[in-house]
Amino acid sequence: MSYDIEIGRSKRARRTFSLDEIALVPSRRTRDPQDVSTAWQIDAYQFDIPVVGAPMDSVMSPATAIDLGRAGGLGVLDLEGLWTRYEDPQPVLDEIADLSSDNLPQATRRMQELYSAPVQPELITARLAEIREAGVIVSGSLSPQRVVEHYRTVLEAGVDLFVIRGTTVSAEHVSRTQDPLDLKQFIYDLDVPVIVGGAAGYTPALHLMRTGAAGVLVGFGGGASLRTESILGIHAAMASAISDVAAARRDYLDESGGRYVHVIADGGLGTSGDIVKAIAMGADAVMLGTLLARAEEAPGQGWLWGAEAHHSHSPRGVRTRVGTVGPLDELLNGPSRHVDGSSNVMGALRRAMATTGYSDLKEFQRAEVVIRS
Repeated sequence: MSYDIEIGRSKRARRTFSLDEIALVPSRRTRDPQDVSTAWQIDAYQFDIPVVGAPMDSVMSPATAIDLGRAGGLGVLDLEGLWTRYEDPQPVLDEIADLSSDNLPQATRRMQELYSAPVQPELITARLAEIREAGVIVSGSLSPQRVVEHYRTVLEAGVDLFVIRGTTVSAEHVSRTQDPLDLKQFIYDLDVPVIVGGAAGYTPALHLMRTGAAGVLVGFGGGASLRTESILGIHAAMASAISDVAAARRDYLDESGGRYVHVIADGGLGTSGDIVKAIAMGADAVMLGTLLARAEEAPGQGWLWGAEAHHSHSPRGVRTRVGTVGPLDELLNGPSRHVDGSSNVMGALRRAMATTGYSDLKEFQRAEVVIRS
């Protein structure tokens, strides 16, 4: 690892790159877009498209998780969100959509109040049952702080894939005030594959892989609504972060004697071009928030917010207006009426793969990239 830039006399830093700073270069034969495959598989579960719906109340409801599942992706429901706090969350979603944008402290305070309602275990069971009855793969997410409290309810409800998602998740959390989650033992005791993150570097990702995780989320999630850098001073340049975690995947594959851990880019993927570049940098799939929040079916009604926006002690997210582009199927598969990469995102991925000559996602991870700036 090269730390090649001096910041004054006492600190050196490594130059990293965002997805905006790189681009793909066609360098071999081309293909017909209909001849490429966007399928991927994690554990025993196969998907037609490498899209995971972010567990955010503005993005995924039980209905949209079902819609995304039927479209070939994976919808992940936030199991400590509004759908498990309220029997009928629609009035709450309507109120959040109608909050004033002119007074952010007041809007944040009201969201904190709405999310102070307790999570009801019976609603966790009911929401997951609704998804399962639709015949799609069932996935739910908990934050690291709530896993121990609710995971048994989740497993008894019959989840297929379990997601542990936080701003930053480590394999070695240290606490003087409470018993920390022993991630390795926890994953070992479970009967279902676990996707965990975020992680933004080689070493923390490698440690997460060693816990037995089936997939690692790269980045801090949140996308347009997240202000972790301005509040905590923490940021990950996604192109470099994905490449670093992909390197950890490669080294862990050798270390473990062949165990492959999937890399899922999470956060800052606002256009189809971002998806293309994330996979070219080494991601197996992408977790989408902003893009899916623009679907007509999205519960946020054109607004995006994540758990960070209503954190009880340190809110570092903003309810962000992202607008509505069209139906979910149009966003994923077109035909597109937009020229900004906000719809037909899987069509764009297929065209990029075809233009650079790759037939599947694993091959596409070897695509040549250049630095734009």
